[in-house]
Amino acid sequence: MQEKKGLFAPSFAKRLIFFMGADFVLFFVSLHFAYALRFDFSVPTEFMNHFYLTFFTLTLLKWGSLYLVGVYHLTWRYFSLHNAKQIILAHILATGLFLLIFVSFKETFLPLPRSIIAIDFVLSLLLVGALRLSKRFVSEQQSKMSTKPMIIIGSNHKTVALIKSAKNGDIPYSIQAIIAWEPSTFNLCGSYMDTVKIYPPQQLERLCKTYDIQSVAITIDLSQDALKSLLNQLTSYNIHDIQRSVILENNTTSLKQFSIEDLLARHPQDLNTQVIEEFIQGKTVLITGAGGSIGSEISLQCDHFGAKKLILIDHSEYNLYQIGEKLPQATLRLCNILNRTALDAIIKDEKPDIVIHAAAYKHVPLCEANIQSAIMNNVQGSCNVIDSAIDHNVPKIVIISTDKAVRPTNVMGTTKRIVELYAQNVASKNSEIAAVRFGNVLGSSGSVIPKFKAQIEAGGPITLTHPDITRYFMLISEACQLVLQAAAIAKGKELFILDMGEPVKIIDLARTMIKLYAQREVEIVMSGLRPGEKLYEELLIDESEQKTSYASIMIAGSTHYPIEQLNRDIQSLLEATNPIAVLKNIVPEFTPDALSV
Repeated sequence: MQEKKGLFAPSFAKRLIFFMGADFVLFFVSLHFAYALRFDFSVPTEFMNHFYLTFFTLTLLKWGSLYLVGVYHLTWRYFSLHNAKQIILAHILATGLFLLIFVSFKETFLPLPRSIIAIDFVLSLLLVGALRLSKRFVSEQQSKMSTKPMIIIGSNHKTVALIKSAKNGDIPYSIQAIIAWEPSTFNLCGSYMDTVKIYPPQQLERLCKTYDIQSVAITIDLSQDALKSLLNQLTSYNIHDIQRSVILENNTTSLKQFSIEDLLARHPQDLNTQVIEEFIQGKTVLITGAGGSIGSEISLQCDHFGAKKLILIDHSEYNLYQIGEKLPQATLRLCNILNRTALDAIIKDEKPDIVIHAAAYKHVPLCEANIQSAIMNNVQGSCNVIDSAIDHNVPKIVIISTDKAVRPTNVMGTTKRIVELYAQNVASKNSEIAAVRFGNVLGSSGSVIPKFKAQIEAGGPITLTHPDITRYFMLISEACQLVLQAAAIAKGKELFILDMGEPVKIIDLARTMIKLYAQREVEIVMSGLRPGEKLYEELLIDESEQKTSYASIMIAGSTHYPIEQLNRDIQSLLEATNPIAVLKNIVPEFTPDALSV
């Protein structure tokens, strides 16, 4: 829609002139009709002698009162109940003042029956209110004709806000019905929210067919099982535009596309942001791999929780630039963690209170194809970060690990296990070192979810390595917050395990994504397990874990490995022509030939 310019451009002055002119006509009509009603449409001549004096007096009082209470400042299409109250107040004020004038100067206005003033009050109120309401009525009717019909699941304050947004044209939907989904709201069935009727859940299918519904908004919080059930029901009706209501920073309600992440996310009940804030606030935090999926989210979380200074390290110029755009106050340092001299210089200059090591090569098939590079980066680079932080007396060192380090079948997982062993056995001097192990995070680069989305958008097929493969998933923001929470309670040498919930069968994930995103049938094709890939991941290697004060965070049993021997074995690994054999020597549970465990 083109913006109006010049004479037709809206402004307060033009709106004021228009409404005062329109109200002038309405005031005349209401008073004239009041006379006519009072005298059965045959007004004696003597009673009309002071009509214009009465009319102009009332008009000035009404104009002034409407302006005083703010009616002339409102935007036409957003007329609301509050504005109706303003109009009523203005008429009460104007009529009250007129009665005061009438009593004071009775002889001037006589003969004037007082009933005319009462009739005029009612008529004027109705006409002025109807004028304001007319624009909203027309806009709502046009909106219904030009927007997509929608049903809202849930009856609460968010529902009311969405109906208002739809009527105002803020969202491209017209709300046809509300479904009271929760038993506690079933008593509302048959009543209305605004002008929209509330129905029981049993009516959902009928309503979808009646109104040809293609879009649904969910305004209530449901468990993952309940969400899956509702999703299956909606997709069986061929509804794929499924939105959820979100509260924005300005406390307004908007819509966000329902995503697979909403189904997979688990929300830890014991996430303690106060503990995280006390740990991070006022500290200087250095983060390696700060441009990656995990590193960038940890950087954002540290900023959110009040870090005094952020030193962000990454060897990728583009990734570092990206996170720098989000955190312009952070210090950005292009550095490869294999460069011990450069690391020492940075840590010596910046004197961080906390070092969080997130830099690593994580893609399993790429690490299998580039074994030496994976070993150098993940093992030597991590040892460099840990040793440099210890040498410079960094109080807290946090290592990001992975569930692939448990009984690893690939080089990536084995290198991460070696780093865990190093963190548990190195002489930490004045530093406290802790490692945190968790599974896949939703939204990370290289994740299966964006890959499946792209394949669905391309029309398929979805390529899946094995029908029985499973993985753990957690929201990246929640995983990173739990990492910081674990670090806050660390005393040194712990290997923390994050509770990732139940593992997800990837073929079920693919089928759900097809239901949610595909407009037509999409084939699933099995491509076979890739080199180093496991059928399922584990978070614990045995049952020797310890509980912490938080159910979502556990501590794995420690593994003793004499540091002198570990250093010699790591050196042999770095120099080996057959690194697989040395990896198996350091991590005996490494089974490189296993396709499933």
